[in-house]
Amino acid sequence: MIVFSKNFATSEWCLDEVKKIVDCKKTRGQIVVPIFYDIEPTHVRNQTGTFESAFSRYQERFFDRPNKVQKWRDALKEATNLSGWDCSIDRYI
Repeated sequence: MIVFSKNFATSEWCLDEVKKIVDCKKTRGQIVVPIFYDIEPTHVRNQTGTFESAFSRYQERFFDRPNKVQKWRDALKEATNLSGWDCSIDRYI
């Protein structure tokens, strides 16, 4: 399971883990279930909102390694295209 939240993209470690999880899904057939905690799946898939600002910083920081950032983007898109759960906080209050 991958739990996406508003600040998920601010962590390089989390982005590396998503890439690794997606790679394992492809090579080992592992099941991956995305969970969207207080964030719209489209924000993750299209890297908008908080994801957009985080990726803007990564584009600048890794200007000499654009493939690194693109692999994160591709992994996020692939993970968010899977069936999962949308757990909006306001539904549980």
